[in-house]
Amino acid sequence: MKYFLTGATGFIGKELAKQFLQKGEIVHALVRSPEKAQQIDHKNLRLFQGDITNKESIQKAMVGCDYVFHLAGYAKPWSKDKNIPFEINVKGTINVLEAALQNNIKRVIFTSTAGILKPSDIDEATDENSPNPESYLTAYEETKMEAERRCSHFMKKGLEIVIVNPSRVYGPGLLSKSNSVTTIIKKYNEGKWRFLPGDGSEIGNYVFIDDIVSGLKLALEKGQPGERYILGGTNISFNDFFNVLSEETGNYHRLFKLPLCIMMLVSRIMLLLANNFGIEPLITPQWVKRYSQNRVLSSKKAINKLGYSITPINEGIRKTLIWLKTEKL
Repeated sequence: MKYFLTGATGFIGKELAKQFLQKGEIVHALVRSPEKAQQIDHKNLRLFQGDITNKESIQKAMVGCDYVFHLAGYAKPWSKDKNIPFEINVKGTINVLEAALQNNIKRVIFTSTAGILKPSDIDEATDENSPNPESYLTAYEETKMEAERRCSHFMKKGLEIVIVNPSRVYGPGLLSKSNSVTTIIKKYNEGKWRFLPGDGSEIGNYVFIDDIVSGLKLALEKGQPGERYILGGTNISFNDFFNVLSEETGNYHRLFKLPLCIMMLVSRIMLLLANNFGIEPLITPQWVKRYSQNRVLSSKKAINKLGYSITPINEGIRKTLIWLKTEKL
């Protein structure tokens, strides 16, 4: 089989491409920088320089492929050009879907985000049937939701599309902004991470990278066109997350609670510097608000319909720590 991938040099895309290549499949990867793809060099890897905002590069790279995995997206908290999230996450998705329709692609797996789902109550998990929030805090969430709506439009034209919604991904692989949880694990183990957001009680959902890659392949094999599947992991508070880290590392570092009001103040200063001097902020007020919400997720649909499975948080962190030690990053 021949697979077309966007985002093949990213955290998730890189691991997915490597697994396909190891099984002898052919991967067509659309990359902005061929140099970044050197770490997944393989005789069955076909590199095509371009990006999802360029229709011609997509069309050229997709010719002869059977299936499409669209993973590329813009998830940074801030951009100097306010149109970039829409250009990449929405128009870029439209370009990929148009090319898929023209190339008679059998199925498209679109990687959205669990961030488009509503925040949850502590005792009630959000699932695929939960109502969408009335509004979104960040451009990333808003544009990813709009991309999902555009998928519905293309499905009416006859294109098979399955949507997956990963939560906060961590694990071995590329250390980047999209793998920020692993960066936190690394820094805590080194004694360089010493604060808790808010009072540490907010609950998030953390999923191991191997589960996401498995879920993507299961969505291709068993997913129903037009359906959305949450690919999540363990629901756990910041406090409990760091307790697990302490257990697995054997390091019991004292953590200082950083009140949300302080985080908001710092993020506003960062945003002011960004808007006036172009200094990219680590976080913005909208993202502070987002991470102050509870995000309890249910992956029962993926488990029951796809055969998806979840790696326990202790096991996932343990494997991540072994990888960090082996790689000496």
